[in-house]
Amino acid sequence: MGATSQSRARRRRAGGRTPRADGERAGRRHMGPSGRRGRRVGARAAGRRAGPRSDRPAPGCQKPPQGTLPNRSRSPRSSSPAEDAVPTQEASAPAPRPSGGGMSVVGIDLGFLNCYIAVARSGGIETIANEYSDRCTPACISLGSRTRAIGNAAKSQIVTNVRNTIHGFKKLHGRSFDDPIVQTERIRLPYELQKMPNGSAGVKVRYLEEERPFAIEQVTGMLLAKLKETSENALKKPVADCVISIPSFFTDAERRSVMAAAQVAGLNCLRLMNETTAVALAYGIYKQDLPSLDEKPRNVIFIDMGHSAYQVSVCAFNKGKLKVLATTFDPYLGGRNFDEALVDYFCDEFKTKYKINVKENSRALLRLYQECEKLKKLMSANASDLPLNIECFMNDLDVSSKMNRAQFEQLCASLFARVEPPLKAVMEQANLQCEDISSIEIVGGATRIPAVKEQITKFFLKDISTTLNADEAVARGCALQCAILSPAFKVREFSITDIVPYSITLRWKTSFEDGTGECEVFCKNHPAPFSKVITFHKKEPFELEAFYTNLHEVPYPDPRIGSFTIQNVFPQSDGDSSKVKVKVRVNIHGIFSVASASVIEKQNVEGDHSDVSVEMETSFKNESKDDVDKMQVDQEEGGHQKCHAEHTPEEEIDHTGTKTKSASSDKQDRLNQTIKKGKVKSIDLPIQSTLCRQLGQDILNSYIENEGKMIMQDKLEKERNDAKNAVEEYVYDFRDKLGTVYEKFVTQEDLNKLSAMLEDTENWLYEEGEDQPKQIYVDKLQELKKYGQPIQMRYMEHEERPKALNDLGKKIQLVMKVIEAYRNKDERYDHLDPAEMEKVEKYISEAMSWLNSKMNAQNKLSLTQDPVVKVSEIVAKSKELDNFCNPIIYKPKPKVEVAEDKAKANGEHNGPMDGQSGAETKPDTTKDSSQHTKSGEMEVD
Repeated sequence: MGATSQSRARRRRAGGRTPRADGERAGRRHMGPSGRRGRRVGARAAGRRAGPRSDRPAPGCQKPPQGTLPNRSRSPRSSSPAEDAVPTQEASAPAPRPSGGGMSVVGIDLGFLNCYIAVARSGGIETIANEYSDRCTPACISLGSRTRAIGNAAKSQIVTNVRNTIHGFKKLHGRSFDDPIVQTERIRLPYELQKMPNGSAGVKVRYLEEERPFAIEQVTGMLLAKLKETSENALKKPVADCVISIPSFFTDAERRSVMAAAQVAGLNCLRLMNETTAVALAYGIYKQDLPSLDEKPRNVIFIDMGHSAYQVSVCAFNKGKLKVLATTFDPYLGGRNFDEALVDYFCDEFKTKYKINVKENSRALLRLYQECEKLKKLMSANASDLPLNIECFMNDLDVSSKMNRAQFEQLCASLFARVEPPLKAVMEQANLQCEDISSIEIVGGATRIPAVKEQITKFFLKDISTTLNADEAVARGCALQCAILSPAFKVREFSITDIVPYSITLRWKTSFEDGTGECEVFCKNHPAPFSKVITFHKKEPFELEAFYTNLHEVPYPDPRIGSFTIQNVFPQSDGDSSKVKVKVRVNIHGIFSVASASVIEKQNVEGDHSDVSVEMETSFKNESKDDVDKMQVDQEEGGHQKCHAEHTPEEEIDHTGTKTKSASSDKQDRLNQTIKKGKVKSIDLPIQSTLCRQLGQDILNSYIENEGKMIMQDKLEKERNDAKNAVEEYVYDFRDKLGTVYEKFVTQEDLNKLSAMLEDTENWLYEEGEDQPKQIYVDKLQELKKYGQPIQMRYMEHEERPKALNDLGKKIQLVMKVIEAYRNKDERYDHLDPAEMEKVEKYISEAMSWLNSKMNAQNKLSLTQDPVVKVSEIVAKSKELDNFCNPIIYKPKPKVEVAEDKAKANGEHNGPMDGQSGAETKPDTTKDSSQHTKSGEMEVD
């Protein structure tokens, strides 16, 4: 290749125009100064890095006894990737890993900036790595003309593919396009938001060469599908069941939106778990020194400040029990607010110093955000002046500045002042004093800022604890909860009681003058999951409207949760109102619903008493069984042990809001009333629900279908890229070898022809071959191999032939030694059949002739000619010799039966016969032909 064409090819390659499939490092983009060899090495190195580290046993993750949770007297340390062993499979040792989607146990921390995945294995909980050997997967999706990049691959395109790389979308869940929060976020985001047909917020990007709108459920579904794929690669089996973390302040609409996203990804979400509750579980399940159930609980504060939100909860721990007492939050305070303060400062400085307006250039602004985030992290560890330098920042200008921690704290003083109010509020809501708090645990990236720690310490007047992994604790707690809910794992008994973050009220129309009735069914910080039964007296169908009582407490503009129409209500036969029992619940996901409704129909007692008693008994049995079953479901969802039936979370309320006896304790009274007054009949009523911002099933199905199509498109594009990269790799690899190891095996004419062909293929790859179907690349590779494989074959034959010839020669010599010993009447071989030995002698003579003729013919050929005899033929000849000769020459000597009988008769061992030693006789009768061969080789040597 000429110098001009070489430089032209290098320029083309430097542009990095061949896309690698998501999850692969493009080797040629990492090309070093050595040119093509550097590209090839880069590709191989990327291949070595591709495997997730989680396949190796995690440090500190030792396998406990089967079916138990290990006893740990200390908290897991944050320095360990998988701090401590947790659940074990319930199976006899050795425990095989369960197969099938329902048997996997996965916890997902769905963060604003990054995501983490933890899995439960028989050795404990592990936080697993992705294909980049990174346990942190960015919450980022980049869409292109042919494929999608998700996670690490997408993050690298934030600056280069600004308009089509989606990030920072977590706060858009369950919100309308006109929502003030959405409009505030819209200003910050470099990509375009769009109003979807149902009024919700979506994103508009260019995908497959066309403008496409995507709902937030679809975007999060893409991310969850990637996390699912990562966990499947680590577990080596399908994944379906999971537990996903969400902020504790998410409303019903936001929670339902995340559930829909999980369905889009093909995941079965067993529980949406509040982030601080997940952290509390990860903390408490390892503790061996918790107070017993009849002692005063240990109160622990959990503080989680991530990239976009700040959450605080206080939890009470007893042995095997976790109860969340209260939770507070600031949904608009997090690490990104500190980044924004730095960005605003430097934008103003650069405007004065360099006369540039950074906020007008989205690429420059994104680069500045990235650099400010790095600077913030450095200032957390270093109090001195730190430089900020960005080359070719904007308008070909290099910019520089500096800042220290004191300046940063002064700049963000108003943000640090917002740390204390939620701390104060959570203590008031839990009715606790600082001396009641045993420990303060902090997690989340922003809690590493020294000033944040200082504010927390100042408020509680206690040292804060960092025993939990600040980044991975949420994912680990989710994996533990998934293990608790999964039948495949036996986990230490640990009940979890969460809370309802906002008070919920029901409203309905009444016949009174005011026209409406209201009842607060769940107060703020009410235990959850929980069910309540409310009794109404109605003559016709009626509608219940559920809404958040205090809108000012809820970070959501719409107080409505949904409306529920109780249908088929009818008056009693005497014209009185029917008694309608309505069960409302906050389920395991923290979502409110009207679970069931039934009307109690009175019936007059007439006729045979035996019929009445049977009907009454049946009526009571049905009602009782139904209630017990439903309470058990609630109990299981609450994470309580089934044996604690006395803690069944259900209450009964009449339509005025007055609490009555619990359903479980009122069974006998109801039975007595039934017997005295006559029989009653409970009839289930249908309920029609209309929920705020609920996705229709048809829309959700279309999202699931589209995700499947996109996954298939990604797979086809990956195969196409793999085929293209195979051609590229073959070109560079073969060209390197032509100049080195293959040089002696190709004529000058063929060398020139092949070099030209390789250069033409390289040029084709970056010109008209840049974007071709997979089959074109497959055919191109086969065409190259048609010319390259003969050269490669000559080289391989030349390298391996000497060893094969030497092995065959040794075996011939060995058999000839045996033949010579036989001729000399060696007693070791005097039992062999003369006719068979004659056949062996004849065979060896022919084998030597074949070997000599082939070697002589091969020696006359040059290295550029195809070999006369192939290594495979020599190996076959060697095996044929073994199969023919060994059974004959190593035939064992017959046993001397007379000697054996005599030995038995005398009861003693008289030694071997015929002058042979015992050591010689025994192997002859037991060794197989291969062992004889080894013995023979030793004699020859």
